[in-house]
Amino acid sequence: MPIPIIIDTDPGIDDAAAISFALHHPQLDVQLISTVHGNVSIDKTTRNAQQLIEHFHSNVPVASGASEPLIQKAVHAPHVHGESGMAGYQFETPTTSLVSQNSVETMKEMLLQSHTPMTLVPIGPLTNIALLLKTYPEVRAHIQQIVLMGGSAGAGNVTPAAEFNIYADPEAAHIVFHSGLPIVMTGLDIARASNLPYALLPEIKAMNQTGNMLYHLFQHYRGESFLEGLNVYDAYTIMYLCYPELFTARPAEVHVELSGTHARGATFVDFNVTESPTQVLMDIQAKDFQAAFLEMLQYCP
Repeated sequence: MPIPIIIDTDPGIDDAAAISFALHHPQLDVQLISTVHGNVSIDKTTRNAQQLIEHFHSNVPVASGASEPLIQKAVHAPHVHGESGMAGYQFETPTTSLVSQNSVETMKEMLLQSHTPMTLVPIGPLTNIALLLKTYPEVRAHIQQIVLMGGSAGAGNVTPAAEFNIYADPEAAHIVFHSGLPIVMTGLDIARASNLPYALLPEIKAMNQTGNMLYHLFQHYRGESFLEGLNVYDAYTIMYLCYPELFTARPAEVHVELSGTHARGATFVDFNVTESPTQVLMDIQAKDFQAAFLEMLQYCP
C-alpha cells in the first residue's frame, strides 16, 4: 500500500523536485499540498504549488496556509530561489481553484476522516503544522509520523547557527519538536553528506520532461555549497520515505533556540539519549543518493 502523505511546502526550487518525485513515486500517495510562507511570500508559494500540480495534470488539491510566522515577521529567500520562487522555467498560469478552506482546517478534516494514519511532510517553515497540533490536538492519533526538512546538528545556512526553515518560525519549530510525535529530521547534515554534482545535470535534463524542468530550475538555484554541487534539501524527505535503508538515523532530542542575539532559530541536537520519538538523519552515501535521485526521476513523466 502506498504511504498517504500531506506535503506542507513553500516552493522553492528544491521543493519543486520533492513534489515532482512525490507525485509520481508508486510508494507514495499525495493527498494534499498545503502551502506556507517561506522561500517567498504565501501568494507566490501557493501559485508555485498550483503551477506544479497543473504542470503534471495532477488532481491533488492545493490549500493555502499561514502567510506569516506565529510571532516574528516573515523572512524570505528570493536570493536563493529567484523572485518568483521557481525562477528558470516558464510554467503556465494556473487555472484550477484552491481548496476553499485554510490548509490547517483542510489538514484537520483529512486526518480525522482518514482510515489510516497519515505522514506529514513539512518542507518549509513549520507554522501550519504547529497551528494544526495546537488548535486540533485530536489529530495527533491520526498522524503516523512527521518527516520534515529543517534544522542542523552543526552550523546553519541562513545564520552561522540556524537553518532557514527553523529560523523562519522558531516558535512553530519548538512546538513541533516538543509534540511527542514520531519525527524524522532531515536537516542540513544529510545534504552536506552528499550533493547533486553538476556532471549529472545533462543526464537529468535528457531523462524526461521533468528532468528538463528541474535542469532549468537548478540553473537559478543558489543553495549552500553551490560551487561543489547542488544541495536539493527537500528531496531528501521524499527519498527517505521511499528508500529509508539508505540513511543512517540517530535518536536525538532537538531543542530550538527561541532567543539569543546570534543563535535564534538554531537547533541543538542532543544525541546523548537512548530513546526518543525524534530521529535525525546524519548520513547517506553520495553514490546512493545520486542513484536514488535518478531512480525517483525515472518514475516522472
